[in-house]
Amino acid sequence: MKPDMIESVTGIVGMGLMGSAVMKMTGAARGWDVDATRCVNAVTAGDVFEKCDVVFLCLPNSDIVREVLRGADLKAGQIVIDTTTGDPSEMAALGAELKERGVEYLDATVSGSSEQLLQKDVLVMVGGDAEVFERCRGWLEKFAREVVHVGPCGSGAKMKLVTNLVLGLNRAALAEGIVFAQQMELDLAQTLEVMRRSMAYSRIMDTKGEKMIMQDFTPQAKLSQHLKDVRLMLAASGIPLPLSETHRALLEKAEALGYGEADNSAVIQAILKP
Repeated sequence: MKPDMIESVTGIVGMGLMGSAVMKMTGAARGWDVDATRCVNAVTAGDVFEKCDVVFLCLPNSDIVREVLRGADLKAGQIVIDTTTGDPSEMAALGAELKERGVEYLDATVSGSSEQLLQKDVLVMVGGDAEVFERCRGWLEKFAREVVHVGPCGSGAKMKLVTNLVLGLNRAALAEGIVFAQQMELDLAQTLEVMRRSMAYSRIMDTKGEKMIMQDFTPQAKLSQHLKDVRLMLAASGIPLPLSETHRALLEKAEALGYGEADNSAVIQAILKP
């Protein structure tokens, strides 16, 4: 394995919104997905692991990550970079298990949507061995504006849950504010612009405000995926998270209304509809 990982052959398992974006930005040689129409130079996930020195995992949850790795013929010296937002304890355990097999594992969670990744406007938070992180920095910098090492395996997932907690509550607060403005018979476009200029501003207004007002729920990141993240937060916390409990209920309501595969800005529907 070459010390300069930027020269290694790279592949991707999981070619959904995030995986497809990572492939486009890195120029990965192979990509596999359960949807055969998304596969690139790979018939099975095994093809990716067999031919690639570095494999990105862009999967829905850590249970699927474990299932994929269980069936993979991993090679000593190979590096697995897992962008999945998963269970921190499970990801730490995977790191330890793979280390025993001579395989390096980084949990490299992404703060930002697939659309932002395509604009190289995401932060990547990485857990794992610091030396391996430095070797892989070049690959991560192909699609990230900034990468940061946050600790041992599992730390990337922990940091992602913390940042997603605040991000999700910002999104829910924006949705409630827009509905409140509508009930107050304010012009919603003007309201959004005023909020952007006020102390209430958050970047979520730039990415989700117009989507909420126009009810354009074309997915940048799916609502059900964030509901999965909120459930992980609540399961991982040793203290009550009352705002996140309320947020979970809103997301579950939106999912029940049929918005699970829609963009996470569709949380506004849970407030709009009785």
